[in-house]
Amino acid sequence: MTDNKIKSSAVETLDRYLAAKRLRRTPERYAILSMVLQMNKHFYVETICRAMAESNFRVSRATVYNTIELFTQAGIVRRHRFGNEPAQFEKIVDTAAANHQHLVCTKCGKVKEIKDPLLLSTLSQRRYQAFTPEYFQFYVYGICSQCSRRLKQHKL
Repeated sequence: MTDNKIKSSAVETLDRYLAAKRLRRTPERYAILSMVLQMNKHFYVETICRAMAESNFRVSRATVYNTIELFTQAGIVRRHRFGNEPAQFEKIVDTAAANHQHLVCTKCGKVKEIKDPLLLSTLSQRRYQAFTPEYFQFYVYGICSQCSRRLKQHKL
């Protein structure tokens, strides 16, 4: 999906959600949405707060937190909890990128996104009685190559 299509899709999704919940269409929500759409990887709410401050758009931290929660409920972003780290978010308006797996290092906390077509195919074909899956989250916890090298060096 191109950036313009992603942005228009996200705006349409937000518009529909706000109308359905009878919530106001505030400039702050759309400014935060624009900032979220600029994120190309997982982000923390604090990342958005800093980016908003750097862009000279005054918005309270509480507004950012509440708006990110609203985006989660609307299906624009997805929340991830990787181990003991604070919650991270990622935009999911691009449906081609929505289903992927995460490799999470238990030492440094680094997260790597991967696509495993065989796993995706297997999970997509799985059917459940009286249940229709919308998406899946798959995390593999372990030690990344950099941390593994460091551990080996310390043992020598």
